[in-house]
Amino acid sequence: MKDYYKIGEISKIYNICRDSLMYYEKLGILKPIRDTNGYRLYTMNDIWKLNLIKELRTFDFSMEKINDYIDNRTVKATKEMLNEEICLINNKIEELNMLKNNVLKRIQNINSVETTTVLNTVKVIYIDERKALKLNGDISRDEEVDYLIKKLQKNYEDKFYLLGNTKVGAIYNLDSLNNGVYNKYKSVFCLLDNSESNYNLLLQGAHYVCISYRGSYSSNKQYIDKLFSFINNNNYKIISEPIEIYKIDVHETSLQEEFITEIQIPILL
Repeated sequence: MKDYYKIGEISKIYNICRDSLMYYEKLGILKPIRDTNGYRLYTMNDIWKLNLIKELRTFDFSMEKINDYIDNRTVKATKEMLNEEICLINNKIEELNMLKNNVLKRIQNINSVETTTVLNTVKVIYIDERKALKLNGDISRDEEVDYLIKKLQKNYEDKFYLLGNTKVGAIYNLDSLNNGVYNKYKSVFCLLDNSESNYNLLLQGAHYVCISYRGSYSSNKQYIDKLFSFINNNNYKIISEPIEIYKIDVHETSLQEEFITEIQIPILL
């Protein structure tokens, strides 16, 4: 075994670039000597340090922390450092489990919509009071709805996501609907859990006439007309603006025939 190794040999053995070796030298961790031609020569004292550096870097420790450990290493310090790494790993595992549960929830949302939604059928149901986040805007195009939803999501990034969220929707302009205009909206919203304390919209508990349909948003006219006819035929009274909820939309699919939308109109029986 040689007593000295040139920088090229060390770089090849440890798969470390020359710049990194020179950086370790600058930090004072490695202290190569110079030969008569001024070339760096690494000793056995540098070798064991490189062994430690290579392993400790897999733990994501900073070079400053590694340098301090090398200068002050003891069995106690080693165990403390390894226990610290265990804590960091446990934190990462917890974060990954949270992320996994979030992804599973999105999949469950989509599966639930696909398997439980009854299409093209008018129904009257009572829906309890619902909390939501809302952003107002004069909207008349699908792209404007999408833009405003994204703007709302950006304002409250910790509150809701978009992909796999079946609680995002828009509030119709009722006056426009009564005048035969079916693409006018007053605002967009995202429904929240009842436990949330930060919200700016409260949808009152009420009976709703509802229908779900599959396909392009432009086909909403026939379904709204169907709901209005049902309301008139049963002498119900509309008490607030209708809403539509995008169960599956452009975020989950590029195929409009896969879109699933639910329209809800609050009524007084």
